Amino acid sequence: MRTLVLDGNSLTLDDVVHAARGEVQLALAVSARERIAATRQWVDRWVQAGEVVYGITTGFGELASVVISPEEVAQLQENLIISHSAGAGAYLPPEYVRAIMLLRINALAKGLSGVRVELVEHLIAAFNRGIIPAVPEQGSVGSSGDLVQLAHIALALIGKGWCLTERGVQPSALVLALKGLPPLRLQAKEGLALINGTQYQCAAGALALARAIELADVADIAGAFSADVLRSTDRAFDARIHAARGMKGQQLVAAHLRALMAGSQIRESHRTGDPRVQDAYSIRCMPQVHGASRDALAYVQSVIEAELNAANDNPLIFPDGEHLEGGNFHGQPLAVALDTLAIAVAELANISERRIERMVNGALSNGLPKFLAVRPGLHSGMMIAQYTAASLVSENKVLAHPASVDSIPTSANQEDHNAMGSISAWKAGRVVANATAVLAIELLCAAQALEFLRPLRTSDTLEEIYQAIRQVVPWTGAERVIYRDIQAVQQLLERGTIGQIGRRCWS
Repeated sequence: MRTLVLDGNSLTLDDVVHAARGEVQLALAVSARERIAATRQWVDRWVQAGEVVYGITTGFGELASVVISPEEVAQLQENLIISHSAGAGAYLPPEYVRAIMLLRINALAKGLSGVRVELVEHLIAAFNRGIIPAVPEQGSVGSSGDLVQLAHIALALIGKGWCLTERGVQPSALVLALKGLPPLRLQAKEGLALINGTQYQCAAGALALARAIELADVADIAGAFSADVLRSTDRAFDARIHAARGMKGQQLVAAHLRALMAGSQIRESHRTGDPRVQDAYSIRCMPQVHGASRDALAYVQSVIEAELNAANDNPLIFPDGEHLEGGNFHGQPLAVALDTLAIAVAELANISERRIERMVNGALSNGLPKFLAVRPGLHSGMMIAQYTAASLVSENKVLAHPASVDSIPTSANQEDHNAMGSISAWKAGRVVANATAVLAIELLCAAQALEFLRPLRTSDTLEEIYQAIRQVVPWTGAERVIYRDIQAVQQLLERGTIGQIGRRCWS
């Protein structure tokens, strides 16, 4: 297992994915340790001098005007964690919790939060020993940080929460003891530093984004496969058309489609004498639609990658001893980006469902049997698979409504504009999961359609895609329980098998 050294500045999307899967151990960079120690000395001085500094010697939010005595500073931090552990809903999956912990550690490693080096090392030890705090998925309004989720992580680490284990949910005091890690003892500023941040929405968004980037490749592959078995023209993918518009994503998708369909016997069999001048939009406009989603995902990636290495605590403490109260914990940049992610991926599913319809609809499929059934009437073939795709696409339309345009004030109206970015992140993850199923259905339909075009072969790459599908969903010609087939192809997509084949073709 490789070691990921955190310095607060160089975390990548791939690092988050690997850490979420439990594939890395963490360590703190020497440079980060030095920065953390440099700003911590100022916190200790302010506490000793009784200086009034928000969140260090005062209450929080609307209670910022209440000054706390030096004797109660440590109790203040623990009370903050206990009171803010007010989540609702199901517990987040372990991969989400690992990603959140990674991002919070990396934010503290920037050295602007005023915590002790020992606290950061304690968080790293908890991660490396496989401790997974039980964190409810609901409760964040996306500003002042993801207070609820981060508080539940801290609650577990101080020995007063719960953890996810192989034996179910257990008290964290027991889990810490079994793992040989004492409960964390908070000092000045540290409770606030643990919960002031966008790490839930950023972690969930990063994991959704990584899957969405993979799905963009899968959409091109599935679209090319569908276009070929529908005996579509490839003239709409000519590079000159797309260069004339100049959209980066559009040109990239057109190049992918050309590469994926190159050498297809199906295409060659009707290159002359085909009466169709142009195909339906779901085929002809794939570069424009898929490309727009790719361009949107590039924007989302720029926001996520910046936030992975951001200081989003409050107040921030600088090496010269100045503390600045601000709002870097506000999740609006992430909320807008993650709403965009949901819209972009929903569109990949929308157009995929339309291609599914063309393959199963005997009036639109250019000679394929109705519903891709061997004996239409006795068999229903892929009829209900299209129903499922339609259901998922309809759900995505609801989930694509932006959360970032809503705001409900909190903390007695001190926090009077909230981003709701955690909801944007949750919705984006759900849309990605739905789109994965829709694309799996499209690939199933395309593979089944190919059976009716034999002995013609599609392109070498699409034949390899076909073989990958047939390894998990053998062709029998009989009716099948399609649910299991959809699941099998979804797992191919989640493992990256289909995307890897496509990327070899166009790279």
